[in-house]
Amino acid sequence: MKIRAIALAAIMSTTSFVGIAQAENVLRWTSQGDALTLDPMSQNEGPTNSMNGQIYEPLVTRDREMVLEAALAESWAPVGATGWEFKLRKGVKFHDGADFTAEDVAFSITRAQSKSSDFKEQVKSIKEVKIIDDHTVQFVTDGPNPILPNEITNLYMMDKGWAEKNKVLTPQDYAAGEETFAVRNANGTGPFIVEQRLPDELTVLVKNPNWWGAASAEHNLDKVEYRPIKNAATRVAALLSGEVDFVLDPPLQDLQRIAAQDGLKTQTINQIRTIFFGMDQGVDELRSSDVKGKNPFKDVRVRQALYQAIDIEAIKRVVMEGLSFPAGMITSPGVHGFTKELDARPPFDPEASKKLLAEAGYPDGFSVQLDCPNDRYNNDEKICQATVAMLAKIGVKVKLDAIPKSQHFPKIKNRVSDFYMLGWGVPTLDSHYVFAYLLHSKGGWNGTGYANAKVDELTDAFAVETDLAKRDQMIAEAWKIVKDDVVYLPLHHQVIGWGMSTKLDLPILPNDSPQFRWAKMQ
Repeated sequence: MKIRAIALAAIMSTTSFVGIAQAENVLRWTSQGDALTLDPMSQNEGPTNSMNGQIYEPLVTRDREMVLEAALAESWAPVGATGWEFKLRKGVKFHDGADFTAEDVAFSITRAQSKSSDFKEQVKSIKEVKIIDDHTVQFVTDGPNPILPNEITNLYMMDKGWAEKNKVLTPQDYAAGEETFAVRNANGTGPFIVEQRLPDELTVLVKNPNWWGAASAEHNLDKVEYRPIKNAATRVAALLSGEVDFVLDPPLQDLQRIAAQDGLKTQTINQIRTIFFGMDQGVDELRSSDVKGKNPFKDVRVRQALYQAIDIEAIKRVVMEGLSFPAGMITSPGVHGFTKELDARPPFDPEASKKLLAEAGYPDGFSVQLDCPNDRYNNDEKICQATVAMLAKIGVKVKLDAIPKSQHFPKIKNRVSDFYMLGWGVPTLDSHYVFAYLLHSKGGWNGTGYANAKVDELTDAFAVETDLAKRDQMIAEAWKIVKDDVVYLPLHHQVIGWGMSTKLDLPILPNDSPQFRWAKMQ
């Protein structure tokens, strides 16, 4: 019996691979950095959410115009002052054939609230999930939450039974380097199924024929192959030679060359993402500085000095090829709470910077290390290199450590970085997401150590405020406080450019997340 079972499994496996080999439409694509994990709740990071979003699905998603639309929930509505009810889509199957039900929703919310989850903030307000029936759930919140549907567009639903079977009831602890079954394996409800996962080498997805949206699917893909290519020139060469059909992040300076080649095209759009520097103001002594016994970043004059020493227009012109918008706040147009007034930067003025440093007690400057990713944002390492040269002119001697994002992000999360680059997108399109993660004293990505009781109070208050005019006043007040405190050093709002074959129809989105459910290959 065992021999027969093995033989049958081999035949099924062979049949499966034959079917895949006959796939007609294969989309081959690349970018500079891979998804960090396939565990959909371990890392709230753009490329990771993007990859997992091909496999898993949320209750609520966004359409091409970034407007909320139904996914695994067909409808949703507030229930009283402290709750939301979601009507679940019927007939949905996970990739292994299990039914998607309200139990999976309740499990997924609980899992997302785990200590190792990077999505705790999105579900923090949910104190109970009531299962009304197999296809109806109610989220009971600890107070009014007018933006709950916006907060869960990147929260993907998991199969409770699969998680129990494979011992992944809690998310991978990424910062601790934990390895679990969910890191390389997945069982979602989405349009694509994981066939092969070799981190930092190759990820192969195949069409899910049993996807609930298959009957009206806009895509015609049979297979998606992703190979990360760190070197920018090599990525472009792969596109120019036809080795890949789509490059998510070609160098901005190469967009014209790509567009000029027969059979290729480019698309650009203003991204909902801002790039900035963070400074650890919370420790008593910096780890990498020659200043001992005190922390220069605790002094707002020092932070202001660094801010005004950065020639952002030069970075825009020389490094970004003009494809960026200088920023004065750490969120971008399109996010509720953004205003042009708050987005104004102080003038570039290195002489003023030197005076501020002298007033703060550092007339000769000081030394510090700048931690920078080299495979995440547009020209990230080049931006950091330019900044190092600019800060040197005011006496701040910066040692640059440019490393892969898989090593860079844990340094921020574990609070072991003095000075670092970060980029922040806002899937909720609301300022609360920025404050909750980056500016609240308990924010999961607040590597600055910034703690302001009033900002915490306002953040908690506008999370539950239903009077929209009053809520807007709170948001504006909070933004003014953190801008005056120079908590971060804003750089610019990103512009993104995609390069692809003219045979591929794939809409570019301001969240820089390709949705292959809309992709068509000629």
